[in-house]
Amino acid sequence: MSPSTSDASTPTFDKPLKLPLSQEELDRINAYLRDLTPEQILTWAVEHIPGLYQTTAFGLTGLVAIDMLSKITENPPPLIFIDTLYHFPETYELVEEVKKRYNRDVHVYKPEGCETVEDFEKKFGQKFWEADETTYDYVEPARRAYEELGVKAVITGRRASQGADRANLQPLEVDSTGLLKLNPLFSWTFPFVQWYVDTNKVPRNKLLDQGYRSVGDWHSTAKSADGDQGERAGRWAGKAEKTECGLHVDYFKMKAAAEAKLKEKTLGEQAKESAPAASTAPAVQTSA
Repeated sequence: MSPSTSDASTPTFDKPLKLPLSQEELDRINAYLRDLTPEQILTWAVEHIPGLYQTTAFGLTGLVAIDMLSKITENPPPLIFIDTLYHFPETYELVEEVKKRYNRDVHVYKPEGCETVEDFEKKFGQKFWEADETTYDYVEPARRAYEELGVKAVITGRRASQGADRANLQPLEVDSTGLLKLNPLFSWTFPFVQWYVDTNKVPRNKLLDQGYRSVGDWHSTAKSADGDQGERAGRWAGKAEKTECGLHVDYFKMKAAAEAKLKEKTLGEQAKESAPAASTAPAVQTSA
């Protein structure tokens, strides 16, 4: 039976939502959420969305959502931190500060079979992000985290004002795998985010006070250049085609490309191992 409405202005929705959502129901939800404040969107999500987690790299918008949720509910959605093993020391410090400030546990996921940078580079080689960026994004363990934890929806820190692929962001989206992505601060501009952080004394990455505007892995993050005021300035410097991290690109396309490359790499290594050793016997000279 389809959901009814209690009056003409306030629609009602299943609690919890029945997944997968039809396009019609997704459009109806977004029409409702679009006019709400971030706090109201988060309150609605906690009440309606099943299997809800927050995936965060502890950027400013994600931190704002964490702070808001701490005031909305005593049982906020669990936090997931994707540890690529290449975060700045300041980022790891911030994770611990957030855990202490909000009394939160964090599910930390690293690339499978890797606990350290040394483990990762032994498995994939040094500067793997340069050699094969698509596969580097793919081996990040987000999908494994979602499968093991039973994640059906994630809260993100994405905002439309960040531009590029995020310019037409909606409050609630469904990716190619069926995962729901809630973007509670989709309509906020950076000054709103900064105002909230300052007013509520939200913990923030120390690198933001050192010339960085957006913080990711240390190898793909640089201080913003003079005059460059883009919100994500300094991310993926020199890679104009790269505007989004592996968490928010088409998973199936990324998976297909990455698996093809990994298979090619494996076959190449097997071919080297099975190739006969070159003969070391001296050449025999014959006289005329």
